[in-house]
Amino acid sequence: MKNRWKMAFFLLLGLNLIVMFVLFAMIKAPIKDQKLVNKENKANFVSFQVASNKKDLNLLINEYLRKEVGESPVDYQVVLDKEVELYGTIPFFSEELDMKLTFEPEALDNGDLILKQKSIKIGKINLPVSYVLNFIRKNYKLPNGVAIQPNEERIYVSMGQIKLKSDTKIKVNEFDLKSDQISFTLLVPVK
Repeated sequence: MKNRWKMAFFLLLGLNLIVMFVLFAMIKAPIKDQKLVNKENKANFVSFQVASNKKDLNLLINEYLRKEVGESPVDYQVVLDKEVELYGTIPFFSEELDMKLTFEPEALDNGDLILKQKSIKIGKINLPVSYVLNFIRKNYKLPNGVAIQPNEERIYVSMGQIKLKSDTKIKVNEFDLKSDQISFTLLVPVK
């Protein structure tokens, strides 16, 4: 009788070990239907399309300028209307003179933005574009990626150099202020 119980015990133990081994093997086996995600993204970015309007973009641009430019001897703000308008003041002896610059925006194929100069007014006086743009380049603290080109009478905004949180990059797709059609591509890095 002892041998039967002994043999039954080892048989049951062996059966339990086999069942545990099979269960463990099944748990560890790969899923055959699993689709492998292509981990090799050439740019290492995921893109998102964003559409906006002038009102929201005005708030965003001026908040960005406030944080990025911080303490600047010259105060200015950007307004998007039928064209891009830059309002500011410049010191003139002990006075502050009002200044208004208007630009025609153009979205480039590479995602950057060109602001072509249309007019410059200080007070009620129209001034030479290249002179005032050169003055602004020397006296205003501008965010990274914004280059004033006085000889071409334009401002070049290199969207890839503008610093956003988490190394996110931005490209301009459309910038039509007259019809309030503004769209961007956000490029969010994946690691």
